[in-house]
Amino acid sequence: MSKIPPLSEAQIDALAKLLGECGSGSDITRVLNDRELVDNSGQSTKWRRLYWVFLDTQRNYKCANRILDFIQAFLAPARFVGRGEIFEIQRSELNTILAFSGIEFGADGRFRHREVAKTLSDAERRVRTIQSKFQSRRIHPEVLKYCRTELMQQNYFHAVFEATKGLAQRIRDMSGVQADGPALVDRVFLVEQPLLAFNTLRTETEKSEHKGFAALLKGCFAAVRNPLAHEPKILWEGEDDAADYLSLISLLHRKLDDCVSTRPGGK
Repeated sequence: MSKIPPLSEAQIDALAKLLGECGSGSDITRVLNDRELVDNSGQSTKWRRLYWVFLDTQRNYKCANRILDFIQAFLAPARFVGRGEIFEIQRSELNTILAFSGIEFGADGRFRHREVAKTLSDAERRVRTIQSKFQSRRIHPEVLKYCRTELMQQNYFHAVFEATKGLAQRIRDMSGVQADGPALVDRVFLVEQPLLAFNTLRTETEKSEHKGFAALLKGCFAAVRNPLAHEPKILWEGEDDAADYLSLISLLHRKLDDCVSTRPGGK
Protein backbone atom coordinates (compact mmCIF):
# COMPACT_ATOMS: atom_id res chain seq x y z
CA MET A 1 0.00 0.00 0.00
CA SER A 2 1.23 3.54 -0.73
CA LYS A 3 2.38 5.85 2.04
CA ILE A 4 -0.54 6.63 4.37
CA PRO A 5 -0.58 10.08 6.03
CA PRO A 6 -0.40 10.05 9.83
CA LEU A 7 -3.59 9.34 11.71
CA SER A 8 -4.96 11.88 14.18
CA GLU A 9 -4.35 11.35 17.87
CA ALA A 10 -8.10 10.81 18.33
CA GLN A 11 -8.03 8.03 15.74
CA ILE A 12 -5.02 6.40 17.40
CA ASP A 13 -6.76 6.57 20.77
CA ALA A 14 -9.90 4.95 19.33
CA LEU A 15 -7.90 2.28 17.50
CA ALA A 16 -5.91 1.40 20.62
CA LYS A 17 -9.07 1.00 22.70
CA LEU A 18 -10.74 -1.14 20.05
CA LEU A 19 -7.75 -3.40 19.45
CA GLY A 20 -7.10 -3.71 23.18
CA GLU A 21 -10.35 -5.66 23.41
CA CYS A 22 -9.65 -7.88 20.39
CA GLY A 23 -7.01 -10.08 21.98
CA SER A 24 -4.96 -10.87 25.05
CA GLY A 25 -1.84 -9.08 26.24
CA SER A 26 0.27 -11.99 25.00
CA ASP A 27 -1.40 -11.73 21.58
CA ILE A 28 -0.43 -8.07 21.42
CA THR A 29 3.15 -8.79 22.48
CA ARG A 30 3.47 -11.55 19.89
CA VAL A 31 2.28 -9.38 17.00
CA LEU A 32 4.35 -6.37 18.12
CA ASN A 33 7.46 -8.57 18.14
CA ASP A 34 6.55 -10.16 14.81
CA ARG A 35 6.10 -6.74 13.18
CA GLU A 36 9.28 -5.43 14.86
CA LEU A 37 7.46 -2.73 16.80
CA VAL A 38 9.22 -1.78 20.03
CA ASP A 39 7.09 -1.32 23.14
CA ASN A 40 8.81 1.23 25.38
CA SER A 41 5.52 2.47 26.79
CA GLY A 42 6.06 1.18 30.32
CA GLN A 43 2.30 0.54 30.39
CA SER A 44 0.56 -2.68 31.46
CA THR A 45 -2.96 -1.91 30.20
CA LYS A 46 -3.42 -3.33 26.70
CA TRP A 47 -4.90 -0.28 25.03
CA ARG A 48 -2.42 2.11 26.64
CA ARG A 49 0.47 -0.02 25.36
CA LEU A 50 -0.91 0.15 21.84
CA TYR A 51 -1.64 3.87 22.09
CA TRP A 52 1.98 4.73 22.93
CA VAL A 53 3.49 2.25 20.46
CA PHE A 54 1.31 3.64 17.66
CA LEU A 55 2.16 7.25 18.51
CA ASP A 56 5.87 6.48 18.72
CA THR A 57 5.87 4.50 15.48
CA GLN A 58 4.01 7.21 13.61
CA ARG A 59 6.39 9.91 14.90
CA ASN A 60 9.42 7.88 13.80
CA TYR A 61 8.17 6.93 10.33
CA LYS A 62 6.02 10.02 9.56
CA CYS A 63 3.20 7.81 8.27
CA ALA A 64 0.57 5.34 9.47
CA ASN A 65 1.72 2.34 7.43
CA ARG A 66 3.25 0.40 10.29
CA ILE A 67 0.12 0.88 12.39
CA LEU A 68 -1.94 -0.60 9.56
CA ASP A 69 0.60 -3.41 9.21
CA PHE A 70 0.07 -4.30 12.89
CA ILE A 71 -3.72 -4.20 12.48
CA GLN A 72 -3.59 -6.42 9.41
CA ALA A 73 -1.60 -9.04 11.33
CA PHE A 74 -3.59 -8.70 14.56
CA LEU A 75 -7.00 -8.95 12.88
CA ALA A 76 -6.07 -11.57 10.31
CA PRO A 77 -9.27 -13.39 9.29
CA ALA A 78 -7.64 -16.75 10.06
CA ARG A 79 -7.76 -15.85 13.76
CA PHE A 80 -11.56 -15.73 13.60
CA VAL A 81 -12.37 -19.11 12.09
CA GLY A 82 -15.75 -20.10 13.54
CA ARG A 83 -16.24 -16.55 14.88
CA GLY A 84 -17.12 -14.72 11.70
CA GLU A 85 -19.72 -12.47 13.33
CA ILE A 86 -17.16 -11.20 15.83
CA PHE A 87 -14.71 -10.44 13.03
CA GLU A 88 -17.35 -8.49 11.12
CA ILE A 89 -18.35 -6.41 14.15
CA GLN A 90 -14.74 -5.54 14.96
CA ARG A 91 -13.94 -4.85 11.30
CA SER A 92 -16.92 -2.55 11.06
CA GLU A 93 -15.94 -0.46 14.08
CA LEU A 94 -12.38 -0.31 12.76
CA ASN A 95 -13.67 0.99 9.43
CA THR A 96 -15.74 3.67 11.16
CA ILE A 97 -12.51 5.01 12.72
CA LEU A 98 -10.46 4.74 9.51
CA ALA A 99 -13.15 6.22 7.27
CA PHE A 100 -11.86 9.69 8.13
CA SER A 101 -8.55 8.77 6.49
CA GLY A 102 -10.12 7.20 3.42
CA ILE A 103 -9.04 3.67 4.37
CA GLU A 104 -11.11 0.50 4.56
CA PHE A 105 -10.23 -2.91 6.04
CA GLY A 106 -11.79 -5.52 3.80
CA ALA A 107 -13.28 -8.90 4.65
CA ASP A 108 -10.18 -10.42 3.04
CA GLY A 109 -7.99 -8.83 5.72
CA ARG A 110 -6.44 -6.25 3.41
CA PHE A 111 -6.58 -2.46 3.41
CA ARG A 112 -7.77 -0.42 0.46
CA HIS A 113 -8.40 3.24 -0.33
CA ARG A 114 -11.86 4.74 -0.55
CA GLU A 115 -13.49 8.18 -0.39
CA VAL A 116 -12.71 10.10 2.80
CA ALA A 117 -15.63 10.47 5.22
CA LYS A 118 -16.21 14.07 6.27
CA THR A 119 -18.59 13.52 9.21
CA LEU A 120 -19.29 10.84 11.78
CA SER A 121 -22.71 10.27 10.23
CA ASP A 122 -21.05 9.71 6.87
CA ALA A 123 -18.64 7.19 8.40
CA GLU A 124 -21.36 5.33 10.26
CA ARG A 125 -23.62 5.12 7.21
CA ARG A 126 -20.92 2.98 5.62
CA VAL A 127 -20.99 0.54 8.50
CA ARG A 128 -24.27 -1.35 8.53
CA THR A 129 -23.80 -3.74 11.44
CA ILE A 130 -24.81 -3.86 15.07
CA GLN A 131 -21.88 -1.66 16.13
CA SER A 132 -23.25 1.44 14.42
CA LYS A 133 -26.67 0.72 15.88
CA PHE A 134 -25.08 0.60 19.31
CA GLN A 135 -23.43 4.02 18.97
CA SER A 136 -19.93 2.57 18.41
CA ARG A 137 -19.85 0.95 21.85
CA ARG A 138 -17.36 -1.88 21.98
CA ILE A 139 -18.94 -5.19 22.91
CA HIS A 140 -16.77 -7.70 24.77
CA PRO A 141 -16.18 -10.95 22.83
CA GLU A 142 -17.63 -12.97 25.73
CA VAL A 143 -20.92 -11.10 25.27
CA LEU A 144 -20.99 -11.97 21.58
CA LYS A 145 -20.18 -15.58 22.37
CA TYR A 146 -23.64 -16.00 23.86
CA CYS A 147 -25.82 -13.60 21.88
CA ARG A 148 -24.26 -12.87 18.49
CA THR A 149 -27.06 -14.65 16.62
CA GLU A 150 -29.71 -12.54 18.36
CA LEU A 151 -27.74 -9.35 17.70
CA MET A 152 -27.33 -10.09 14.01
CA GLN A 153 -31.10 -10.68 13.87
CA GLN A 154 -31.66 -7.36 15.73
CA ASN A 155 -33.45 -9.35 18.44
CA TYR A 156 -32.23 -7.07 21.23
CA PHE A 157 -34.59 -8.33 23.94
CA HIS A 158 -33.31 -11.89 23.74
CA ALA A 159 -29.74 -10.75 23.04
CA VAL A 160 -29.56 -9.09 26.46
CA PHE A 161 -31.27 -12.07 28.10
CA GLU A 162 -28.73 -14.49 26.62
CA ALA A 163 -25.83 -12.18 27.46
CA THR A 164 -26.74 -12.11 31.15
CA LYS A 165 -27.06 -15.89 31.20
CA GLY A 166 -23.64 -16.05 29.55
CA LEU A 167 -22.19 -13.82 32.27
CA ALA A 168 -23.32 -16.29 34.93
CA GLN A 169 -21.97 -19.21 32.90
CA ARG A 170 -18.56 -17.59 32.63
CA ILE A 171 -18.40 -17.18 36.40
CA ARG A 172 -19.30 -20.87 36.78
CA ASP A 173 -16.65 -21.87 34.26
CA MET A 174 -13.99 -19.78 36.01
CA SER A 175 -14.87 -20.85 39.54
CA GLY A 176 -16.26 -24.37 39.23
CA VAL A 177 -19.24 -23.35 41.37
CA GLN A 178 -22.57 -24.65 40.06
CA ALA A 179 -24.96 -22.03 41.37
CA ASP A 180 -26.82 -19.10 39.82
CA GLY A 181 -27.64 -15.44 40.33
CA PRO A 182 -26.89 -13.80 43.69
CA ALA A 183 -26.08 -17.17 45.29
CA LEU A 184 -23.34 -17.71 42.70
CA VAL A 185 -21.87 -14.26 43.30
CA ASP A 186 -21.96 -14.67 47.08
CA ARG A 187 -20.16 -18.01 46.89
CA VAL A 188 -17.49 -16.96 44.39
CA PHE A 189 -16.77 -13.38 45.47
CA LEU A 190 -17.26 -13.49 49.26
CA VAL A 191 -14.59 -11.02 50.33
CA GLU A 192 -13.48 -13.02 53.38
CA GLN A 193 -12.84 -16.20 51.33
CA PRO A 194 -13.28 -15.48 47.62
CA LEU A 195 -12.69 -18.07 44.94
CA LEU A 196 -12.07 -15.27 42.45
CA ALA A 197 -10.71 -11.83 43.32
CA PHE A 198 -10.92 -8.61 41.33
CA ASN A 199 -7.66 -7.41 42.93
CA THR A 200 -5.17 -8.36 45.67
CA LEU A 201 -7.60 -7.47 48.52
CA ARG A 202 -4.65 -6.13 50.50
CA THR A 203 -6.12 -2.76 51.37
CA GLU A 204 -9.53 -1.51 52.45
CA THR A 205 -9.80 0.33 49.14
CA GLU A 206 -9.22 -2.87 47.18
CA LYS A 207 -11.69 -4.76 49.38
CA SER A 208 -14.25 -2.02 48.76
CA GLU A 209 -13.67 -2.23 45.01
CA HIS A 210 -14.06 -6.01 45.12
CA LYS A 211 -17.34 -5.72 47.01
CA GLY A 212 -18.54 -3.06 44.59
CA PHE A 213 -18.07 -5.19 41.49
CA ALA A 214 -19.63 -8.18 43.23
CA ALA A 215 -22.63 -5.95 43.96
CA LEU A 216 -22.73 -4.89 40.30
CA LEU A 217 -22.84 -8.55 39.26
CA LYS A 218 -25.71 -9.24 41.64
CA GLY A 219 -27.47 -6.11 40.46
CA CYS A 220 -27.09 -7.16 36.84
CA PHE A 221 -28.83 -10.45 37.53
CA ALA A 222 -31.53 -8.81 39.63
CA ALA A 223 -32.21 -5.78 37.45
CA VAL A 224 -31.58 -7.19 33.98
CA ARG A 225 -31.95 -10.93 33.68
CA ASN A 226 -34.76 -11.60 36.13
CA PRO A 227 -37.11 -8.87 34.84
CA LEU A 228 -36.42 -9.89 31.24
CA ALA A 229 -37.37 -13.45 32.08
CA HIS A 230 -40.83 -12.35 33.30
CA GLU A 231 -41.90 -9.15 31.55
CA PRO A 232 -43.61 -9.12 28.14
CA LYS A 233 -41.27 -8.33 25.27
CA ILE A 234 -43.67 -5.67 23.97
CA LEU A 235 -43.06 -3.51 27.09
CA TRP A 236 -39.30 -3.38 26.59
CA GLU A 237 -37.47 -0.28 25.26
CA GLY A 238 -35.44 -2.29 22.75
CA GLU A 239 -32.33 -0.90 21.09
CA ASP A 240 -31.56 1.89 23.58
CA ASP A 241 -31.90 -0.43 26.57
CA ALA A 242 -29.82 -3.09 24.83
CA ALA A 243 -26.95 -0.65 24.24
CA ASP A 244 -26.86 0.25 27.93
CA TYR A 245 -27.28 -3.29 29.21
CA LEU A 246 -24.64 -4.77 26.92
CA SER A 247 -22.22 -1.99 27.89
CA LEU A 248 -22.70 -2.94 31.55
CA ILE A 249 -22.25 -6.64 30.82
CA SER A 250 -19.16 -5.86 28.72
CA LEU A 251 -17.68 -3.91 31.65
CA LEU A 252 -18.26 -6.86 33.97
CA HIS A 253 -16.61 -9.23 31.51
CA ARG A 254 -13.58 -6.94 31.31
CA LYS A 255 -13.33 -7.07 35.09
CA LEU A 256 -13.58 -10.86 34.98
CA ASP A 257 -10.70 -10.85 32.47
CA ASP A 258 -8.42 -9.60 35.24
CA CYS A 259 -9.80 -11.78 38.03
CA VAL A 260 -7.42 -14.20 39.71
CA SER A 261 -8.16 -17.48 41.45
CA THR A 262 -7.35 -17.58 45.15
CA ARG A 263 -7.03 -21.35 45.18
CA PRO A 264 -3.57 -23.01 45.11
CA GLY A 265 -2.62 -23.62 41.51
CA GLY A 266 -5.61 -21.61 40.27
CA LYS A 267 -5.45 -19.52 37.13
